[in-house]
Amino acid sequence: MNNKEGNNKRGGSRPNSSRPNSNKPKPPMAKRAQGPKKVKPAVKAAEEEKAEKIKKQNQAPKRQKAADEIRLNKYISNSGVCSRRDADIYIQSGNVKVNGVPVTEMGYLVKLNDVVNFDGVVLTPEKKEYILLNKPKNFTTALDEGQEYRNVLELVRGSTTAKIAPIGRMDKNTTGLLLFTNDTDMIRKFTLPSQKSSKIYQVSLDKNLKFEDLEKISKGLVLDGHRVFVEEISYIEKEAKSEVGLKLRSSNVKVVRAIFENFEYDVLRIDRVSFAGLTKKNLPRGNWRFLTEQEIINLKNV
Repeated sequence: MNNKEGNNKRGGSRPNSSRPNSNKPKPPMAKRAQGPKKVKPAVKAAEEEKAEKIKKQNQAPKRQKAADEIRLNKYISNSGVCSRRDADIYIQSGNVKVNGVPVTEMGYLVKLNDVVNFDGVVLTPEKKEYILLNKPKNFTTALDEGQEYRNVLELVRGSTTAKIAPIGRMDKNTTGLLLFTNDTDMIRKFTLPSQKSSKIYQVSLDKNLKFEDLEKISKGLVLDGHRVFVEEISYIEKEAKSEVGLKLRSSNVKVVRAIFENFEYDVLRIDRVSFAGLTKKNLPRGNWRFLTEQEIINLKNV
């Protein structure tokens, strides 16, 4: 009996077992971490509308632009100091005044006769223009030589409405490269005695240049109490010894003439073949062209 009871205990079922019944409901699982709630379309639209209103607070009220008006950022850009995008930054920061009043409104319209002060400097609305001319004979940069010789401005008439002027002077017998611009800073830069750009001239003399005089000129000389530095001088290959190439920094053609007259040579012709890296390539005598953006950058970095 006892053995049977024992066997029944080992192999029989145990209705009164303490193991949990698998049919009982399980406890609820912990909630997963949730991301930010999605913004409902109506709420998102309201937020965008609010942001747009804030953005428009700094903008000038829209009105029809008059014929003599221009956007302030374009006015600044045309003056050559920076791009329109950069001009917007200056305007927003309060560094621009119109007729003495600070302006921070985007899209502000100004008239061409308004006084615009940009970071302490009064601007002119003209876009900076740079025109290269291959000057022929019998035209002069002077305005007081009567009607016998025509002014070089006639050769670039119609190229621009800007008030351009030549950099340096050229007499009627001088030919070659002449740069015109309304950029007063560049005009000042290339007319200063201390400027560093090189010019190359081909000079025609009344007689052959002696080799000893060529060597003396190459070492530099003093003219009217001023020291003249000559970067290079040489005879023109396959030409007579009266044809000379001269490289120096001065843009004043009178200096070129004075160098040879100092050694008792008469200068018959002077042709400027290079100006601060610009050449006469594809520019026939009497023709002009606008400088490329890269050429303008190069001139400003000289």
